[in-house]
Amino acid sequence: MAFTLDHPIGTPALEELARGKNSAAISVCDITRPAPNPVTLPPLLERLHAGGIPKAGVTILIATGLHRPATPEEIAVIVGPAIAAEYRVVNHYAKDLASHAALGTTRRGTPVFIDERFVSADLHITLGFIEQHLMAGFSGGRKLVAPGLAAQETIKVLHSPPFMREPKAVEGSIEGNPLHAELLEIAALARHDFILDVALAKTREIAGIFAGNAVKAHAEGVAFLQKTLLASVPEPVDAVITTAAGYPLDLTFYQTIKGVTAAQHILKPGGKILVMSACSEGVGAPEFANKLAGLTSYSDYLNELDGAPVEVDQWQLEKLALAGGKFEVLFYTPGISPRMAGGLADHLFPTPEAAVRALMHSLPANARIAVIPEGPHAFTQLSEYALV
Repeated sequence: MAFTLDHPIGTPALEELARGKNSAAISVCDITRPAPNPVTLPPLLERLHAGGIPKAGVTILIATGLHRPATPEEIAVIVGPAIAAEYRVVNHYAKDLASHAALGTTRRGTPVFIDERFVSADLHITLGFIEQHLMAGFSGGRKLVAPGLAAQETIKVLHSPPFMREPKAVEGSIEGNPLHAELLEIAALARHDFILDVALAKTREIAGIFAGNAVKAHAEGVAFLQKTLLASVPEPVDAVITTAAGYPLDLTFYQTIKGVTAAQHILKPGGKILVMSACSEGVGAPEFANKLAGLTSYSDYLNELDGAPVEVDQWQLEKLALAGGKFEVLFYTPGISPRMAGGLADHLFPTPEAAVRALMHSLPANARIAVIPEGPHAFTQLSEYALV
């Protein structure tokens, strides 16, 4: 990692970037992402200090987007106990517009409001990891700026139907993905100076490190993931058994949906998906919980959104509805009661055995079933699309 920070991609070394500056803001993933910040933060901080930025000049922002704020206990997990005790580590609050800097409007018309504490720093850094993402193609890089540090006024537009229903705004898609392009433009407005992203193996050990220019380093990380960590399937399967990849992504039903959308790309038309997730914190934020409880059918929900003002968290259920309109989706989510699930109640099962029996029902005798234990962390595509 030291070599990568001292010889970054497309930009001077981090220590050199820090020289002559008094402050740095570092955006890091929240508890829902298994980013190895306690490993990657210390060498990054060392180089900032070597360049002249003191501890008091460093602000570490938890890029919550519209997720709940991290608790003090979670902050110690996210950045490591020593860093949590010695540095200023703060949550981002997307619903507090006054705490954001107005940076103008993108070419597509998205209003850009980014956390003032990030914008006002002399050096702007993000620290994350790259995996497939259900909307942006891949996570990491620019996503730690928006939606991670954006106000809800920006996030709502980024998650509106024109982006959510765009065929290229899906897992593994970068080229031609308008949401990816929009996020890059927003990050540039926020003066995104430097990234340190990693790719993780299925053991969650670091498989690749990408540091440097916010666009070039992220692009190299994506290329690495596409070529080395992609699991390709030679032909579509009849059914998929998948997960939310365990803790921390399986804390809520909201995050669990990522397991569904990631699995759909290898299914035959009309195929079946079974997702298993603990959902120990329940459905998710109140806005999403209300949406789910009021769901009647996937098609009705999609119709409701057409032309209506964008509401917080409608997009995750929209992504599920788009998948559910093409495939039969079943759930073993013990933290969710039928009452919470609205129109999905009949697709919830009380035990893994009951869920598997339901999945197997009506499948042909020679059915091909894919099992994806790592859920949305597994980058799986059909062979013909492997390098798209």
